[in-house]
Amino acid sequence: MTIDGRRVQCHARRSNPKPIHSLEHSPMNVFTNTVVTITFKLFDANNRLIEQAEEPITYLHGGHSGIFPKIEEALKQKKVGESISVTLEPADAFGDYDPEMIRLEPLANLPGDVTVGGQLVAEQDGQEVVWRVTDIADGKAVLDGNHELAGQRLRFDCTVVDIRPATKEEITHGHVHGPGGHHAH
Repeated sequence: MTIDGRRVQCHARRSNPKPIHSLEHSPMNVFTNTVVTITFKLFDANNRLIEQAEEPITYLHGGHSGIFPKIEEALKQKKVGESISVTLEPADAFGDYDPEMIRLEPLANLPGDVTVGGQLVAEQDGQEVVWRVTDIADGKAVLDGNHELAGQRLRFDCTVVDIRPATKEEITHGHVHGPGGHHAH
């Protein structure tokens, strides 16, 4: 195991049943296969707050697709209490806006309870696509398959609130288990 860049051997002892991640006097850095808990705020290009974490979020660090790669890179080696601010171009976040992801569908082809602001989930080319209903008029609905933040430059500010080693099971599954993470398979 590595702590603060130094290789450390751990030996289990019966007299100390505390798990490694409860060692309060050994600060841990963010590195591959650590479970990282953060609070965040997401801003648009005009510095308007789009979203913020009501509760801290937890992800498995190290290329497991739990967070955008540019943010993950900026969090490397950070400690609890440290913060980052990262500007995300569309390619770093939700991609460019694709006008080909707009569909005009007759209401007769859609569920009866479809409303503006609602979402429909469909399979397209073997992938699940979420379509947002952006307008309804003349018996037709406008469906947009772009993420609502596609094409936007964003700023992601976050603070590390906890770091712990990932379990073998979490590493194998590629995501966090337990509180704040993924539970079921």
